[in-house]
Amino acid sequence: MRHRPATASSDLAAAFDRVRHILRGGAAPDHHLHLHSALPAALSAASYSSPDPSPSPGLQLHALALRAGLLSSPFVTTSLVSLYARRPDPAAARGVLDSAPAPRDPAPWNALLAGLSRRGLFPDALDAFVEMRQRGLVPDEFTLPPALNSAALLSNSPTARSLHSLILRSGLQSHLHVSNALIDAYAKLGAVTCAHKVFDHMPHRDVVTWTSLLTGLARSGSHDSALGVYYGMLRTGVEPDEFATAAVLSSCAGSTALDLGRQVHSAAVRTGFDSFLSVANSLVSMYAKTGSIDDARTVFDAMRRRCPITWTALIVGYAQNGRGRDSLAVYEDMIRTGCRPDYVTFIGLLFACSHAGLVGAGRAHFDSMERVYRITPGPDHYACMVDLLGRSGRLEEAAELLSRMRTGPDPTVWKALLGACRVHRNVELGERAAEMVFRLDPTDAVPYVMLSNLYSRARRWGDVARIRGLLRARGAIKEPGYSWVGVGPATHVFRAGERGHERTAEIYRRVEEMMGRIREEEGYVADTDWALQDEDAAGRERGLAHHSERLAVAFGLLELPRGAPIRVYKNLRVCGDCHVAIKLVAKVYARVIVLRDANCFHHMRDGVCSCGEYW
Repeated sequence: MRHRPATASSDLAAAFDRVRHILRGGAAPDHHLHLHSALPAALSAASYSSPDPSPSPGLQLHALALRAGLLSSPFVTTSLVSLYARRPDPAAARGVLDSAPAPRDPAPWNALLAGLSRRGLFPDALDAFVEMRQRGLVPDEFTLPPALNSAALLSNSPTARSLHSLILRSGLQSHLHVSNALIDAYAKLGAVTCAHKVFDHMPHRDVVTWTSLLTGLARSGSHDSALGVYYGMLRTGVEPDEFATAAVLSSCAGSTALDLGRQVHSAAVRTGFDSFLSVANSLVSMYAKTGSIDDARTVFDAMRRRCPITWTALIVGYAQNGRGRDSLAVYEDMIRTGCRPDYVTFIGLLFACSHAGLVGAGRAHFDSMERVYRITPGPDHYACMVDLLGRSGRLEEAAELLSRMRTGPDPTVWKALLGACRVHRNVELGERAAEMVFRLDPTDAVPYVMLSNLYSRARRWGDVARIRGLLRARGAIKEPGYSWVGVGPATHVFRAGERGHERTAEIYRRVEEMMGRIREEEGYVADTDWALQDEDAAGRERGLAHHSERLAVAFGLLELPRGAPIRVYKNLRVCGDCHVAIKLVAKVYARVIVLRDANCFHHMRDGVCSCGEYW
């Protein structure tokens, strides 16, 4: 069940009153029959009376069942097992099963399975399922959902597939809640294709069906597919619940679908789902991850209740949107309220310090992790600290920090050091960092590209050619860069130098206009160190002008009304020359340009970027 009954305490009192009334009846002919029907109801009420029910009511009812000789009843046995499994007291639940006559139906075992799975005792739940089968009991439609859930949360894909086979052989897939449990299990295992196949073969679906698939797709990062499921849900007339709302907001964030996110927000306000903590948290995260950080703050301020996820979402959001000092202020508010930071909170906090150049604050927060909160720093925290020290030119201190890691630095940490070496043109240390990444993951193309750029800026063209040859020889595949911009419901994708768009001629004319204006009005000079070096000077400058993010900005200038921000997204880091050029374009055209690259958001206005050149 998703919610505990709101009248659990009054139900328990009423159930006990009924039992007392029956007992006062003494030797009435139907006394035993009435008690047989009243005890399961009383036990059920006792199991829901509180999150961890007091043993007293349950023990009294258990004793009464013993005295009345009712343990042979599968209804009473099942209710007792369910009570003890919810407490949780699996030993007592097993004791009831073992002391009762061998059941002929699976109901008591189903109660044990459900209780164990609900309490997170997933190995015990699967062991109970195996024992149930060994005793010759045939699973029914209530047996399989908790078993599937346990297998999924143990990441036990073979067991989940075996259970699926059993469901098909038994014909239990016709039960809606069994197929829903299958979709949920496959989604939790990341097998979204299997989840979709189960979904496609279901003759009937309810809100749980749609929500299970939607949530699974969102969790696996298949955000565009998740949005497609959401639209399908609406077309069929199924009203999303709070779980579906939180999931689709997560996918709006992942696919940068800000306009749809706003629509979902409006729907959540109308239905009251915005009062659910999970939905409000998803709203804060969605607005932060789509570059609308002020909207994220508005949602945050309106929340009546917050948890560490809420605070962390805003801390990370401010950090990614170039407002590191605001991140630190939110963190201070979080501590003052008594909310305890977690592992992810410190990633956002250190990221904020790194992108605001706050070395002292970064050191202090890093040191407080273990000293104050007993949180062991992980690779992400070390990567942030290396980035922070590296950006400020403290490269040797960053390298020394790596030597103090309890476990060897992973590729993420070494790439952070390599990136800092590229900024400060420290070839020797950069070579060492790159070599460590090559050893740990020789097929990752990123360090080859970073080292090649470092050599390029040092004018070591022979080493540039050598690294490119090494990249090809080791089979590392460089991810192609692309940018996209949304106009209305459509998303327009651009790649460097591409001419396949239906408005290519207009876009390239606008690019030439942009470059001409920033040269004449702002004195822009292309930094061709960021261009491929196998062309002449004019070719390198032309190649920079046709980078994907500039094509996207040009299209935004053509299509979006004056006053509307131009939101451009890129899958890789923006190059240094594009960063300078687009800032100037924002100034000369009097536009706000929000560019999100693989690292952070750049809010550009009047020739200034929110990143403060820490990017």
